[in-house]
Amino acid sequence: MLGALAIGALWFEPAWADKLSDAINAMPQGTGAGQIDPNAPAGFLGIPGAPHVSPVLSFLWAIWVGWIFSTVGAFGGVMAGVGHMTVFGLGGYAKSLGKNTPLNKIVTDSIKASNQWLVGTSGLISSFNYYRMGRLVLPLAVALGAGSIIGAWASAYFTAGKVSFSSYQGYFGLFVLVLGLYLFWETSPAGQAHKKKAKEAAKAFEEAVKKQKSGEKIDESAIGVKVKAFTMSRCVFTFSGVEFSFNPILPVVGGIVISAIAAFLGVGGGFLLVPFLTSISELPMYLAAGTSALAVLVSMITSIITLVSKGTPLDWTLIGTELVGIVIGSIIGPRTSKYFSDTLLKRIFIVLALYVGIDYVLRGFFNYRIFG
Repeated sequence: MLGALAIGALWFEPAWADKLSDAINAMPQGTGAGQIDPNAPAGFLGIPGAPHVSPVLSFLWAIWVGWIFSTVGAFGGVMAGVGHMTVFGLGGYAKSLGKNTPLNKIVTDSIKASNQWLVGTSGLISSFNYYRMGRLVLPLAVALGAGSIIGAWASAYFTAGKVSFSSYQGYFGLFVLVLGLYLFWETSPAGQAHKKKAKEAAKAFEEAVKKQKSGEKIDESAIGVKVKAFTMSRCVFTFSGVEFSFNPILPVVGGIVISAIAAFLGVGGGFLLVPFLTSISELPMYLAAGTSALAVLVSMITSIITLVSKGTPLDWTLIGTELVGIVIGSIIGPRTSKYFSDTLLKRIFIVLALYVGIDYVLRGFFNYRIFG
């Protein structure tokens, strides 16, 4: 699937080269801020003077992204964005090019597409692993994916080449901050009041894992997801002996809205899908990670195809290195997540969301850094 996507992307490469070359030539030449030095070494996207990302750094960061995406489910896309924007220095470079220049917007769109390659690959691997372990609600993931196709296409089509990096970073931080605040409330006594089913299923699953760790043989398929009934208005399934149900129309609508936001931010959608699944659908985190991963994969493919058809270039050397790390992290994640409690996973998510959200809102909208 990803190979076919890469071939399709390469088909548009001549158009990318022309668009990128025109944007570079439109920039003033020189060695100062907002200028291009033709004699400087080529960096990101082959742009003279652009940052050169260390292969070792990008590989290690991708392992972290793959692990956190396949473990927490939601925050992998956000961490991919943090890596490209802050850790690798691509965000600061895009901002230095000037807010309204075509090159600024091309680099911004390329960052978004690069994020989506990472989370999409992790979503593909994680979906397969979670499905084998009985921790993916397939009907729910398919319903979310159906909506994601519509939302991701519309968002990518109408925003490609039109958003500066500062605006992108500010909105990126704002959405993450709102999400962190919401999840903080959700872990309070008031927010936990309607979580009885999810807590019951999580507790049963954790007890089964404890027995497994003590040497007792546990049939993981027996405690995994089992679909009991499916109609156009209601789907019923069980996990660890606890029954859940949902109306398939709700995740389709949710998929449209979430994927539209996620495609604009270039993060895949897991960071919104997980709270949607744990709050509205009342799923335990153990099921939210795998179910959201499949929906993210559908959204990612739709958004990347749309972006590249609009002329967004990609740095294949960087993406190729990161994909190797993503594969490693995504394989490790599902095999280690069962050793972390449901509450601990969510608290990790909250801390990261609050920090990244506040930092990026300040950087994007007010040009102020918390550190550095």
